[in-house]
Formats: sequence, C-alpha cells, structure tokens
Amino acid sequence: MAEIHSDNSFYKETEIKDFYLDLWDADSINYEPVSTDTEYVIEPIYNNRPDLLANKLYGSPALWWVLAMRNKDLLIDPINDFVTGLTIWVPTRSDVGGI
Repeated sequence: MAEIHSDNSFYKETEIKDFYLDLWDADSINYEPVSTDTEYVIEPIYNNRPDLLANKLYGSPALWWVLAMRNKDLLIDPINDFVTGLTIWVPTRSDVGGI
C-alpha cells in the first residue's frame, strides 16, 4: 500500500494494516537528549508556538512534535508549556532526519 505520511510525520514508520493505520510505536523515538543536542531558551516570539521555532530550526512547522517529544518531561502540554524563558533541548537538523 502507498505511504500516506510525509517525511515530517512521526507516523511515517507506522505500518498500514489494510486501510487503517496500525498502532504507533512511541518507543521508536529517542526522547532523551543526546550529545549533539543544544540547550535553547525559548524567546518571547516563540511563546506557545513550537511550530514557529520548528519552522526556523528545521524548515517546517510540521516538525513541532520533535521539540515536544525531545522535551516531554518539560512539555506536558506542548503548546501551553512552551513558554518564554523555558530551557529546552533542541536536536540538530541532521539528527531529526528526513528533512
């Protein structure tokens, strides 16, 4: 069956069973910071807007979930917890892959 997910989607590795999407394996994503990650203090322009920061860093607002996943202990609510002054881990563009 043809792939229906873009390279930016965290579902891109999820199998398709018949017509329906199979269960997403969240363990396939590394949540822990790695040595190539950098610390970033959220600036006022990105307050509650991980999509804007993802667009700046990775060239696509659709990759906002990368920031949410890498910082899942800090961003319980990936929009409302994404606030000015919070220090988060940011994966490099090459570590995100597929972009």
